[in-house]
Amino acid sequence: MKTAKLPALPSFDAHAAGASVPWTIVFVLTLITLLPAILLSMTPMVRLLVVFHFLRQALGTQTAPSNQILMGLGLTMTWFLMQPVLLDVQKQAVEPFEQGQISGWQAIERGATPPRLYMLHYAREKDLALFTSAAGLSRPARPEDLPMRVVVPAYMLSELKAGFTIGAVLFLPFLLVDMVVASITTSIGMFQLPPVVISTPLKILLFVMADGWNLLAGSLLKSFS
Repeated sequence: MKTAKLPALPSFDAHAAGASVPWTIVFVLTLITLLPAILLSMTPMVRLLVVFHFLRQALGTQTAPSNQILMGLGLTMTWFLMQPVLLDVQKQAVEPFEQGQISGWQAIERGATPPRLYMLHYAREKDLALFTSAAGLSRPARPEDLPMRVVVPAYMLSELKAGFTIGAVLFLPFLLVDMVVASITTSIGMFQLPPVVISTPLKILLFVMADGWNLLAGSLLKSFS
């Protein structure tokens, strides 16, 4: 009597699967913990929030739009601007790691390259030189050779300068409206009514008639081109 042969089971490398799971957990938990810091230090979020703050101060609305609305708009625009960088990270690091071609540490190193190149594109040479000197590093042959501890703070300083520059230019027309309204109310003797009570609706009306949000979003997107 012949015994039936059982079909061969597919081979399974338990050691490789078990080795990748801890790295995945460590990577995901670390990413979740550092996500707020990454958003505020390695993305366009800094420039966007600074400009939105200046706009609200220039309009004189204080709490409108609210912080939640501005944060939501900043997040969506950041996602739009960073999508090419995220796709590069997906191709260079995430997909090879999921296929078991590279280790977790190699995935982190590869995944850091696209954000580094993005930040170097907008970081000023003056700011890079400042942190390179403060870290006691010699001048590298290429900017791409700079470590992240130099690139990230230099990028943040550059973004703060860009945000304050855009905010100052944005503030000027609204400041002109305040000055005109204050001079008119003073000349006709309206001392009982503060000028800001009259200028604030005029500034909001001017901003709406000029389609200000569209112009502001377009200018911010062009500043990252």
